[in-house]
Amino acid sequence: MPDRLLSLVRSLSDSYSEILFLQRAWPGALMLAATFTVPSVGTAGLVSVAAAHAFASFIGMGAAFLETGFFTYNALLTGLGIGSLFQITPLSLLLAATAGVMSLNLSLILNSLFRQFLQLPILSLPFVIISMVVYLASLGYSNLLVREDAGLLAAWTPQALPTVIDGFLRALGAILFLPYPLTGLIFALVLLLYSRILFLLAVLGYLVGTGLVALMQGAPDSAYLDPNNFNFILIAMALGGVFLVPSRRSLAIAAVGVMLAALLMSAVKLFWALYGLPAFTLPFNLVTLSLLYVLILVGYPMVADRIGATPEDTLDDHLNRRHRFPLEPKRVVLPFSGEWSVWQGFDGRWTHQGLQTHALDFLMLRNDSSFRGDGLALTDYHAWHKPVLSPVRGRVAMVHDGVPDNAPGKLNERDNWGNWVSIDTGAGWHVIIAHFAQDSLQVKAGDWVEPGTRLGLCGNSGYSPQPHIHLHVQAGAMPGEATLPFLVQDYRKSGGRFVPAAVPAEGDRVAPLHPDDHLLTATALVLDSRWRLENQVGETRELHVRMNAAGETCLDSGKAQLFFHRDTGQFYFYRLEGHDPLLAALFRYLPRLPLSHQPGLWWKDVLPMAVHENRASRHLLNLARLLAPDLGRIDYQARFVGRREIEGETSDRQGARETFHILLAEGQGLLQRIESNGQVLQMRPLQPTHGDTDTDITAPRETPS
Repeated sequence: MPDRLLSLVRSLSDSYSEILFLQRAWPGALMLAATFTVPSVGTAGLVSVAAAHAFASFIGMGAAFLETGFFTYNALLTGLGIGSLFQITPLSLLLAATAGVMSLNLSLILNSLFRQFLQLPILSLPFVIISMVVYLASLGYSNLLVREDAGLLAAWTPQALPTVIDGFLRALGAILFLPYPLTGLIFALVLLLYSRILFLLAVLGYLVGTGLVALMQGAPDSAYLDPNNFNFILIAMALGGVFLVPSRRSLAIAAVGVMLAALLMSAVKLFWALYGLPAFTLPFNLVTLSLLYVLILVGYPMVADRIGATPEDTLDDHLNRRHRFPLEPKRVVLPFSGEWSVWQGFDGRWTHQGLQTHALDFLMLRNDSSFRGDGLALTDYHAWHKPVLSPVRGRVAMVHDGVPDNAPGKLNERDNWGNWVSIDTGAGWHVIIAHFAQDSLQVKAGDWVEPGTRLGLCGNSGYSPQPHIHLHVQAGAMPGEATLPFLVQDYRKSGGRFVPAAVPAEGDRVAPLHPDDHLLTATALVLDSRWRLENQVGETRELHVRMNAAGETCLDSGKAQLFFHRDTGQFYFYRLEGHDPLLAALFRYLPRLPLSHQPGLWWKDVLPMAVHENRASRHLLNLARLLAPDLGRIDYQARFVGRREIEGETSDRQGARETFHILLAEGQGLLQRIESNGQVLQMRPLQPTHGDTDTDITAPRETPS
């Protein structure tokens, strides 16, 4: 029962937080308390959201519903609106409860429709619709008593407050039907403490909107004190920092949205006045939803595909993925063993043009030459009859064999692709490998292949002047369609650098990498296992390997969660939620680990803002990155110096450098020790608790279908 009550209280607080796009309980708790500066507003809002919760539990929405305030913040807004109009009586509370249930039902319906057909959030549209219904219906309810008092604290107004500041605070308070400077000040402090970007957007939205209206009307005081100005604030926050990745462009789009709302709000107020209705948040909903839909329709790249707890988190996550994880989902491994050279790359100067732009040709060089002797015979070529391997997992869709190999320097213009294999990945695209040696294919249509399965031998069939391997990706099975972009993953390029995923450039010498058993063992973090993390001053954390509802795995310290993943070629951390200096240090010194050990193999990375040790500087940098995204960037470089040893350094744009040394675990446990500038971090296993201790959740879980 205590846990259920705690979940209910947290969910109620989340309902208040959602109104200002906040995702933690403490801002909601402060906002809840602030609503009781006008008792009728606070009481009606609480009754409405409580009724929505009770109805949700009654119809069996269950515990999952209680984990969020997403479906009840519209019910809360409806109740707050009723409390702002009527005195607290049994009838007004009954009206608030009924309206709360109506808002919940409409929220569920619209959320399903909007997500499925429009890919849009519902915002406060259910509140607008239900509030209009309640407002019109109440005109005939003579037993409802209109509220007259404003509340002692809520009505307090400093005498010397400039009009523009007074208007901003009133507009901020009006979001929760409390258009008073004191409540607005409370909400402003909540925004400032929670997210500096949201606070800045609120100020900019208000200034742009009221400034435009003041210019149009010629009456600044009237424009600044309009109670509907909260629409400008909500639009700026939604477009500038919530649904779009915060950036200079997002600020510009938010400003455009606010200017559109200024025009729309003037029209809505005049039209709705004919029916005696206020504008509510209709301008905010119409402008935000219409602009979001257009941006999604045109494929605008800064629409946030993962909304963080704050705009700062959304921005950091976006930059983290942009620097560390290329977005292209079509990936292959190199179709050979040993080191080969990229003879012709994407948009190559010979045949990789037009529809065939996205293709790679590989040949084998020795002493910078592709052949020995005079190169007049096919057997002179280093690539001749070398094994060609499958670059993907999938099923062989088609094969073509029997085309003779050309003499060096000759071309077969009739059978352009020569002998080839087409592999269906099952993901809507095929991989084409071409120019095999005649009668060398070792697979047939219908065969299942894994990365590394031998397909045949390198030859010189088709439009090919010398033995080489051609590789490209396309939608269909028959070669000749338009090629599609793709990435090559997990390879070593010239100079010994590990490349997680990229398009090799023309002239690059590349070799595939294969996982080593001891690195696979070290990175096999078992579900429900526990580890102790300790620094040089004896500060410790007990880390618990957990899986969240989305199937993501993390090291949970109780203070924060460090999310990780292991694919076929690397182990990496990718997100830190919460605040824990020890987990941040682990992320900082080992953000990525290749699963293949080769002496001298080195790699680069870019660290997210979450690893910054100073929280105050991190807050300032996050705000500044709105205009300069690379500000505060930390570059990372590391290399193997032994079977279990890694050395490296981090550096920022101001020239500060930090070196480190890592000793990896001999068995499971990732690492044994990290040392850096007098800091020490050690990790060791604890006795595992009950649970699925035999499940390695870092191992790939794909199976042939």
